[in-house]
Amino acid sequence: MGHLSFVHPEFLLLIILVLLAAAWYIYSFRSRNPVMIFPLTEKLKQFSTGWKRNFIHVPFVLNALAAVLLIIVLARPQSSNRWKDTSAEGIDIMLTMDISGSMLAEDFKPNRLEAGKRIAAEFIAGRKNDRIGLVVFSAESFTQCPVTTDHVSLVNLLNAVKSGMIQDGTALGDGLATAVGRLKESTGKSKVIILLTDGVNNTGSVDPVTAGELARTFHIRVYTIGIGTMGNAPYPVQTPYGVQYQNIPVEIDEPVLRNIADLTGGKYFRATDNEKLRAIYHEIDQLEKTKVEVREYARKEEEYTLFAAGAFLLLVISIGVRLLIIRTIP
Repeated sequence: MGHLSFVHPEFLLLIILVLLAAAWYIYSFRSRNPVMIFPLTEKLKQFSTGWKRNFIHVPFVLNALAAVLLIIVLARPQSSNRWKDTSAEGIDIMLTMDISGSMLAEDFKPNRLEAGKRIAAEFIAGRKNDRIGLVVFSAESFTQCPVTTDHVSLVNLLNAVKSGMIQDGTALGDGLATAVGRLKESTGKSKVIILLTDGVNNTGSVDPVTAGELARTFHIRVYTIGIGTMGNAPYPVQTPYGVQYQNIPVEIDEPVLRNIADLTGGKYFRATDNEKLRAIYHEIDQLEKTKVEVREYARKEEEYTLFAAGAFLLLVISIGVRLLIIRTIP
């Protein structure tokens, strides 16, 4: 039985009449029989002379209880059960990450690539209803993981990404085109690419703006992120004397990244440290909210049967006590 409610709760006020009748019954009986206030020893004496007399009040008590149950029946008790059916319409997201050698610069902690991977993993953890995939690029590009709801496998593949997996370079257009190719056949109503890079397109067969126009053709929004501090960044260099650092200029093709974002209805961001990059992913998370539909159902059932059966049983017992016990009292 779920939550109990009454169709006509005003009938419950009739219980007051039953209580008044009970009070009047007790008052009248005590007025006629002052023995009711005798000590316990006197009551025990009366019981020993006639146990049947103890049943005199039983019919009234049973009738009063039956009256209360019948009043509840008149009030029409109903139980209601409620439940919710939740369905989510996820978004198809392709993370597209630059893994060129410059991503090892340590203006981010521990470096740009590792910071990007960790914050991307946090982003994935918060998108439980979305299909997410991963494209990586350097001098060429490839799909590290197609769009999937298996986020555990996706994060494992993300963690396996290393700089140097493919020839060094920045084929920005190829990376974006590969991501578009993975999403163009998607049946999702909303398709998004998050493009992360720290450089300028310097190789590859596809122009970045052309890839952006291709994304627009397939109604794919592209959020572009330029990652790198302002000015110079420390870059580790292996020497015979161990790792040494040299400052390299940070060169990000912001006009192209901004143009791609504008073409596709996305947005360009510039991340200069870990916290700014985390804030960018949080903003994208807020911009691309998953559509969740919640339907609430309720079912009501009449519950008067149990109360009516209880009242009937009490009345039968009351009649039985009256006929079989009380009528035989001398």
